[in-house]
Amino acid sequence: MTAPEIVPLAGLLEENLASASPDFLRAMVKTFAEALMSADADAVCGAEYGQVSDERVNQRNGYRPRSWDTRAGTVELAIPKIRSGSYFPSWLLERRRRAEQALVSVVATAYLLGVSTRRVTKLAESLGVTQLSKSQVSEMAKHLDARVAEFRNRPLDAGPYTFVWLDALTQKVREGGRVVNVHCLVAVGVNAEGQREVLGLDVAAAEDGAGWLAFLRGLVARGLTGVQLVVSDAHAGLVEAIGAALPGTAW
Repeated sequence: MTAPEIVPLAGLLEENLASASPDFLRAMVKTFAEALMSADADAVCGAEYGQVSDERVNQRNGYRPRSWDTRAGTVELAIPKIRSGSYFPSWLLERRRRAEQALVSVVATAYLLGVSTRRVTKLAESLGVTQLSKSQVSEMAKHLDARVAEFRNRPLDAGPYTFVWLDALTQKVREGGRVVNVHCLVAVGVNAEGQREVLGLDVAAAEDGAGWLAFLRGLVARGLTGVQLVVSDAHAGLVEAIGAALPGTAW
């Protein structure tokens, strides 16, 4: 049986990423915050970095370091400097908690659903940044998308993963002009340091044995080892997939 549709998967994933993968979350928050500041500084200068433009009113002039405390630990930010006057993002001072929550939320959503320019634009606007060009927004989305892909395909080398939890959550998504149900297959494990870790997440059209088997084999190919106990519901296809992909593992 899958979880009901009202389960906030993005929020659940955000909680797991924040508590179990601080290095990943910290790196992605840093990447996105610096991309946002770079685009904002370009807007202050009147032109993008390195662009020749008659509308340019200022020049970029390197960076200065700034520590930012977040739930994932301290992030060392590189804040752009400009030649005339000074630049400092207001959201970093006045809305620190709100900014951090917004960035963590978009990171989690990006992991789950991918990054869209609309989502990036909305995040920037929520932080008071409204002068971004389409090319800047697109570039920021690409930055975050690349880090998400890197994390989703990373080697699972922090094993052995003695305990693994598997579940599928049903979500509604818009596809081809209509709303359909998809099944999000999630794996969370305990690594060699005793910490929870999001091992993988995949989206399938149906929760069946073939989908679970492909998902688990993908985890094994990335290095999932040492599993002694898998915890899940009694979905027949899932139980059979566990036996096929992780032979000898207790369920």
